[in-house]
Amino acid sequence: MGYKEIQLQLPPSYAEDDLKVSITKVLRLSDFTYQVINKSLDARKKNTIHWQLKVGVYSDSLKGSAPVKEDTLKVAYKKRNKRILVTGSGPAGFFAALMLQKAGFDVIIIERGADLDKRAKGILQFEKDGHFNPLGNYAFGEGGAGTFSDGKLTARSKRVSKEKEFIIRSYIAAGGPQEIAYMAHPHLGTDNLKKIVKNLREEFKRQGGVIHFETKLLDLSIKNGKVTAAVTNEGDFSGDYFLIAPGHSAFETYRMLIKNGIPFRTKNFALGSRAEHPQEIINQAQWGITKLQGVKAAEYRLTSPGDGKHQVYTFCMCPGGIVVPATAYPHINIVNGMSYYRRNGAFANAACVATLHPDQLAGKVVSPSEALDELEKLEASFFEFARGFSAPFCKIKDFISQKISVSDQKSSYPLGLIPAPLWNMLPLVVSSAMRKGLMDFSRKLKGYEDGILLGLESKTSSPIQVIRNENGLTEGFSNLFLIGEGSGYAGGIMSSAADGLRAAMKIIEKED
Repeated sequence: MGYKEIQLQLPPSYAEDDLKVSITKVLRLSDFTYQVINKSLDARKKNTIHWQLKVGVYSDSLKGSAPVKEDTLKVAYKKRNKRILVTGSGPAGFFAALMLQKAGFDVIIIERGADLDKRAKGILQFEKDGHFNPLGNYAFGEGGAGTFSDGKLTARSKRVSKEKEFIIRSYIAAGGPQEIAYMAHPHLGTDNLKKIVKNLREEFKRQGGVIHFETKLLDLSIKNGKVTAAVTNEGDFSGDYFLIAPGHSAFETYRMLIKNGIPFRTKNFALGSRAEHPQEIINQAQWGITKLQGVKAAEYRLTSPGDGKHQVYTFCMCPGGIVVPATAYPHINIVNGMSYYRRNGAFANAACVATLHPDQLAGKVVSPSEALDELEKLEASFFEFARGFSAPFCKIKDFISQKISVSDQKSSYPLGLIPAPLWNMLPLVVSSAMRKGLMDFSRKLKGYEDGILLGLESKTSSPIQVIRNENGLTEGFSNLFLIGEGSGYAGGIMSSAADGLRAAMKIIEKED
């Protein structure tokens, strides 16, 4: 059977029959099958917004053959008689565990938070009464922080093609929509992720894996540069290899690791607030109309040089989304964003942050442990200001002019807003750069200045990074890997999962 790839432009609300008609016209075929390879929205000209599709067509009437696609990660199963202990069930920890279990290792996952159902109930109750639940929050629990997010599956690195293919296939097999295989900006939505995470857990267990929820890593037993056991509230777990995927919020885990001689260094990270707008403002700015049939909601990604020393950018944009109280601890007040698959909420939100170094936050040269202390102080200051989990906020135009906003403001945030001088609550280098960045964004995106800034966005990246050797192992240790966002080498679902898979493959290669 012959094969040919073609490019097509179709209107936003096209149906499958329209796609078939277009293929027929272009290739003059009546009998064919096809596969969408890539799909992206071209909204550069508002009067001709369209989907740009790359389609692979198969037909006996065509010449040529389909390209050989780079395969996904594959390992042969064989019983290896080695035990692996994985701490953390987020994307990094879980995908490392799944791959290792498929390869024939005995894998145990320990997760400090609750299983998905219990976690979701705890979050729901927290948003009703504001009483923090250590087992039901947005940071810890089954699936990690990514379970309650927009579920973006983008990765900036081009070095993760095989890992990406494995992750995408796994999500589809677990109930994810087929479109994530070809959309230019694929996403799952938190509603899909809740189902997918549970299905993946069951797949892991069918492969022979074991998972313990509500099991917190407290300490490590170490001898001669080798971890011999993980100490938890449920007893000690021994193993041949240990993979720790603590996520970006487990500060007490970081401190325990540092105490045990795991080497870290400080690095640049970012701080800011979450920007929120009525979704129709973003739609109007991007499309020239408030609704576009066939497209869920408009997105944006903005960057600015800021003050020339500290770049300002938007991150983790959630179209039709919700701003959520993302704290991992009862004395901390921070925010994050979340969207459902349909992205049909009334508001759009995105992190608006400026880059800085922990030394600038502290006003002096700091160690990794001191960097955590300084960041925790800042996060606690927002809780102290609000006397709870209400989100300090101001209008974007008022942030620019340094003016307190009026309290009557609609928002998706479930625990209420409180007017605040965010420009004073954020570090001076951050607020100064953000002011210039927000002015740039308001010129680039019409109506941007009519949105609000709320809360503290402090988890776009880690302020510290573990030191690894050339084999991906933690420097100075023969059987310890730190992976995912908590390692300082990843950010987001895809890059974290890929980081975990790379660590798993290192172990598999060593034991083959």
